[in-house]
Amino acid sequence: MDKGSSRLVSLNEVLPNAKKGQYAVGHFNINSYHWIEAILEAAQEENSPVIVASSNRLVDYLGGFRLIATMVNAMIEEKNITVPVVLHLDHSDSVERCIEAIDAGYTSVMIDGSHYPIEKNIELTKQVVDYAHARGVSVEAEVGMVGGNEDGLISGIKYADPQECLQLVTETGVDALAAALGSVHGPYKGEPKLGFDEMKEISELTNVPLVLHGASGIPLYQLEKAIRLGHAKVNVNTECLLAWTRVVREYLNNNPDTYEVKSVLTTGKEAVKAVVTEKIREFKSSNKVEKVKMGAY
Repeated sequence: MDKGSSRLVSLNEVLPNAKKGQYAVGHFNINSYHWIEAILEAAQEENSPVIVASSNRLVDYLGGFRLIATMVNAMIEEKNITVPVVLHLDHSDSVERCIEAIDAGYTSVMIDGSHYPIEKNIELTKQVVDYAHARGVSVEAEVGMVGGNEDGLISGIKYADPQECLQLVTETGVDALAAALGSVHGPYKGEPKLGFDEMKEISELTNVPLVLHGASGIPLYQLEKAIRLGHAKVNVNTECLLAWTRVVREYLNNNPDTYEVKSVLTTGKEAVKAVVTEKIREFKSSNKVEKVKMGAY
């Protein structure tokens, strides 16, 4: 790898500083390989750490864990990306998938046992943590249920229980916790109402970086408060999807005779990059790279 390029890092190399400094590192899902390029370019231009994530549901569509890891590493090298980049598996439904991702070169995985009773959730999470930590890989877990549609599963909101959060963190040693507190995957109907009192309690009880899923569409003032209350990782996907779809549809409507794939996809890529740039600025992670490398806020 080019001496000036970055290497993939785990959540543990970016989230503790973010939590301490009260900013958040953006997690952005990839939906095609153009999205990797858009995310990396935006992060580099903003001098921000970034989390490139593949949803478990889309891994096989994108060619599998090894191909994804190879493409991310290749783009980092070819584009001389120097900011810290985390390659993360989002919403894995099994221990086996987490292991497969780790063996392929992912530096972070999420094991989502939130649909199980807390004892089963802890059991699954502990298995992943033991395997991951032995290999320098970070682990995110979830307690409660984020509402909406994620990976083909439609669910209602189930608030995380603070004591269950503490139990899971204590018994597993997980590195980051997604505690469901009112956010949903997909577009919101009306303004979301996050559980800030519960958020504060869970953050103080567990003392680990929190993760906000379903951040697309949450008003900025609520995002900022969630970050102040311990959310060091904020996940964005729907806003990127909506922006990509809107500009591609407009381009095709305005150019009905076009058949140039490059023009269509470049239009979409630039829309995704614009959203990622906007979110990085909202999360206040711009120009935080040197602080990450120094290990201090």
